[in-house]
Formats: sequence, C-alpha cells, structure tokens
Amino acid sequence: MNLLRAAAALALAAVVAGGCSRASEHPAPGRTPSASPCPGVAGAAAREVARAEAVDVPWTGPTSGPRAVPGKSVVFVASTMTNPGVAGVAGGIRDAARSVRWSFRAIDGQGTPAGIRGAMGQAIALRPSGIVIGGFDPNSVALQVRQANAAGIPLVGWHATKSPGPSARPKLFTNVTSRVEDVARISAYWIIARSNGAAGVVVFTDSSIPFAENKSQLIAKTLLSCSGVKLLSYENIPLPDAGSRMPQAVSSLLARFGDRWTHSVAINDLYLADAAPALRDAGRPGGGPPYSIGAGDGDPSAFQRIRDRQFQQATVPEPLNAQGSQIVDELNRAFAGRPPSGYVSPVHLTTTENVNGATSWDPRGYREAYLRIWRG
Repeated sequence: MNLLRAAAALALAAVVAGGCSRASEHPAPGRTPSASPCPGVAGAAAREVARAEAVDVPWTGPTSGPRAVPGKSVVFVASTMTNPGVAGVAGGIRDAARSVRWSFRAIDGQGTPAGIRGAMGQAIALRPSGIVIGGFDPNSVALQVRQANAAGIPLVGWHATKSPGPSARPKLFTNVTSRVEDVARISAYWIIARSNGAAGVVVFTDSSIPFAENKSQLIAKTLLSCSGVKLLSYENIPLPDAGSRMPQAVSSLLARFGDRWTHSVAINDLYLADAAPALRDAGRPGGGPPYSIGAGDGDPSAFQRIRDRQFQQATVPEPLNAQGSQIVDELNRAFAGRPPSGYVSPVHLTTTENVNGATSWDPRGYREAYLRIWRG
C-alpha cells in the first residue's frame, strides 16, 4: 500500500506540476465517443457507471446466523457527529439495536485526536458488551483498543481500517465498509464517462484519515488511467475544518483554474455541501461545472443537492441503515461465538438520472433479512 501511495503521489505531483496548462482539454458539447482521448477507458467507465446506477437491487447479504443474544449494550464512538455518514450509521445502529432490545449510546469524539481518545476512554469505562469504532483510525487510540481487547469487549469498526473484514492489528472483530477500491473506481469512472475522458479535476480529501487518504489516492490513480484527465489540485482539508476552509479553497481554485476546473471529487459529500455557497457567490450555476461527485456516505442533503442540481451531480452512497444493521449483526455473531459474516456492501451510484425522490440508499430487503436471523 505504501508503494501504491508513493506511485500515485508521484504521478499526481507530475501532473499538477506540469499538466495544468493542458487542463483546458475538456470536452465540447456533443463530443462523440470516437473523439475521446482514452476510448477504451471511457467505454469501460460508461459500462461500469450504468451497472452501478441500477436501483432495483435485491439483498445479497447474510440470510442465516445466530438468534439475537439478549440483554446486550452497544457504545458507538464517533469520530465526529458532524460527519453525516458517521451520524447516519449511528442512527442505523440505534434502530437495529432497538429492534433486538439492546441498549445503545453514542459518544462524540468531536473531530479531534484528544476528543476521540477521551470518547474511547469513556466507552471502555462503561463496560459495554460491544464498542463500535465510527470513522476513525483505531491505531490513533491504540492504548484503548488494547484495553478493550484485554477486557474482552468486541470491537467492530465502521470505516475504521482500509479494508472490510476482521483485523489482527489493531484487533477488530470486523470492519464494516464497502470496498474502497470499488468506491474509488466508480467515482473516477463517473468523471471519465461524463467528460468522455477529458476533464480538469480537483480532489478533496482528509489525509489524516488512512481510509480517506487511501481512497483519494486510488481515485487519482484511476483518473490518471485516462490521458485526457488532468488533476489540477489535491486539496487536503480535514473533515472537521471543511466548513471554515472550503469557501476560501473554492475561491482560490476558481481564481487559479477558472473554466479549466470542470469536475470535482470529494471523499465525503460534506466537502461539496461546504463548497456550494462559494460557487454560488462566484456566479456559478448549480447545474454547471465544476460537476461534482461525493465518493462516499451519501447523506440526505447530498441526495437533495443532486435532485435539485445544486452543485452536486452524483454520490457513491453507503447503505448507512443497512450497515447499521450489519454492525449489530456482526456484534451478535461475536457475542454468540460465531465468525463474522464476511458480507461487503456492493457499490452503488446515485446521480441526477436515478435519484428520483430518494433521500438515502439501502438495498431492498435488508431489514427483513436481519430480523429473520435475529428472531430465529
């Protein structure tokens, strides 16, 4: 992974240093597929995007497992509840825990290292049956992780490590997330397909979160697979600072790149929410460039912006409610002495073409499937 980061970073540095003057090579209206700078990649991207936009997706997750173990308690430690994805999955866990009559409590780390360490310490002091690590690197609370392990408290992550599934170091029963490679690829493919392989792109990320940094590096690598895509800038803005820093960042980017900035991709929809006022103030139309995609979470406000064509055209939403149910199911498997389910949510893409009246994304039938498992 370090080699991948280094390679992506070198490629990105080379493009930003030497390619900005060519970033105006974005497609003219009516451009044909044969005129694409990378017809092979653009064709593959278009096919993958069409597949990911399907909305009538049946449940492919677990259909068997242990009955709900009674009388359990769950504490959700949030990186920050201002992150809509974190707050959304917390709500999904709360609802699922209520359905099996478990107690639930959320503790907000408030987006700072000290706050997250304090929240994790509070969670362990409560001696719950299980703890959920919500959207932060468990290595940043290594001492508390070891304390929980020693106390026999199962830990389940949400966006806590780079990959879904169990983790030995740090020791997590499992980590619930979609595959970051799938999310990164479809986000980049949406830009390539929409621009027919010719775009000037700004990437917004939070390099302090390993999961997010890995995602943004993979996005950059996929974008660079098309020779017509130019990476204009790689903006590292901590998620808790997005509200205060995005307006100035957007103004600076508009001044530097003007119409060469045709597309944006952000590791979280929150960046695009905070970019909208600055774009509006600059006189940019909500349905015009830079066309933007959120590579993760898909909170209700993102669906609203997409539906209203207000400075966001697509998101790669996590099925937050279904993942909340999955987290409860994984904890139940830990309590029952069973292995993790191994389920990973398939990637989905919500765009202006398929958003309709939706405010979130969850696969059909997930709730009924989990209730059948828990009720035996």
